[in-house]
Order: sequence, then C-alpha cells, then structure tokens
Amino acid sequence: MLVLLTGVLAGILFGLLTVAVRRGLIRVPDAVAGSMVITSTAALMVVALAIVTGVGDELLDVRAGLVYAAIGAIVPGLSQILFVVAVREVGASRAAVMIGTAPLLATIIAVGFRGEPLKAGLVAGTVLIVFGGASLAWERKLPQGFRARGMVFAFCCALLFALRDNAVRIMGATTEMDPRAGTAWALVGAALTVAVYALATRRSGLPAQLSQAFRPFLLPGFVLGLAYTCLVLALHIGRVTVFAPLNATQSLWAVLFAWILLGKSDSIGPRVVIAGLLVVSGGILIGVFR
Repeated sequence: MLVLLTGVLAGILFGLLTVAVRRGLIRVPDAVAGSMVITSTAALMVVALAIVTGVGDELLDVRAGLVYAAIGAIVPGLSQILFVVAVREVGASRAAVMIGTAPLLATIIAVGFRGEPLKAGLVAGTVLIVFGGASLAWERKLPQGFRARGMVFAFCCALLFALRDNAVRIMGATTEMDPRAGTAWALVGAALTVAVYALATRRSGLPAQLSQAFRPFLLPGFVLGLAYTCLVLALHIGRVTVFAPLNATQSLWAVLFAWILLGKSDSIGPRVVIAGLLVVSGGILIGVFR
C-alpha cells in the first residue's frame, strides 16, 4: 500500500513540477539558469530533510552515496536541462504526457533485463499510458511557439527516467542506505552536474542570470525535492513495474494544474485531456492488477 501511495504522490508532485517550471519560464525563459536554481534548491532541501529526520549519519556512507550521486548526475541532473527545454518549447501538459510514456520503457527494462514478473494488468496499463502519449502526435491545436523538437527532448527524458527507475530500484534492493539519504546524494549529484554545465557554457554572465532566475524557479526546486524523495522511497520498497505507471499519472495532474494555473497559454484541447485520461487509466490498472 505504501508504494501505491508514494507512487501516486510522486505523480501529483511531478505533475505540479512541470507546471511550476512552465510558470517560471514565462517569467525567465532561461533553461540552464532555471535548471541550476531548481536542482540546487532541491539538493539543499533534501540534505536538510535527511539531517532533521535523523538519518544524517547515513550521508557519510560514501560508497553507496556516490552510486546515488552518479545516478542523480544523469537524472535529474542533465535530464533536468532537457526537461526544462521541453516544457519551454511544447508547454507543460504536452511535455508531461510525452514523459508519461516512460512506464513502457521502464517495464521493458525491468522485465527484459531484471526479471521482474510481467502480468496482464501491467501490460494493459502500460499500453493505455503509451497510447495516450502517442495520440499527441496527431494533435492540431498547438500552443504559440510550439517546436516539435521539444517532444523529442521530452521522450529522451522519458527514456532517462526509465533507466533511472531501474537503477534506483537496484540500489534499493542491494543497499541499506535510507531512501532520504539516497535522495540527498542523488540531488547533490544532480546539482553539481548542472552547475558544472552552467559554468562551462555561461561563465561570466552566470551570476546575473541566476539572480534573475532565482525567484521564478525556487518553487519548482522545492517541488522537485519532495517529488524525488517520494520516488526513491517508492522504488526502495516496491517494484519498478508497479511504481513507474503510477508515477506516470503526473501526465493527468500536469494537464489539470496547467488548466488551473496556466489557462489558455498552454492551449489545452480535448486531445490533450483524452491523452491524460488514458495515462491515468493505465495507472489505475497497474494498481488494481499489481
């Protein structure tokens, strides 16, 4: 039951994250500076959370921590930049629905390479989720400034998220590190990676850009910290084939939050809503037939 609750909560938070990033980009359309603020804020938050909740001593387990940090360097490190660019170029709801195809990739990896059981409900749920994401390819009503390459970036994020889910699940099954400490190491790795990339590409102009991006992207940073904590906890105690589709309900939550908070700026039409419903239906099937 706990993996179901954390999976759904992660979906809600990741859906909110997508919309919060979109709102930040409306104010400051800088993907690199925004990504640095988001990952740094999330890292500081989860390190503080680990210490306050009594697992700060586990942060000293460098061997396990470096593995989590290496995972975090890719996701949500480099992937965060791709994610922010995708949201900027195709909108919050469309990026979220495309990223919702990650369960298909995660399930293929978990079943084909890690031997997790494949059940009919998992297959049906995954098919619905993927069909919902793919249906956006035939959409006609697009937001202003839409760029198709943003969908490619979103799909790349989905692939990286699928790999991340399996890697974190392996760590949860093979290490005794508390999920809160693992989350802290992962987000520190992400923040350092994004910072190195930003310094290498921006150099002298970075301080001013970070100052401008700080307030618009502060909320997404806090949301990422909470969402990633839920993700690591769920994968610490449950299978990828159960968690990943539940987490994919972020697509529907992103559409809902975008409709409430962004309105017409995200151009949410019937096809986007149907795609979101298909995705969440797949998540429900996973929960029922797990």
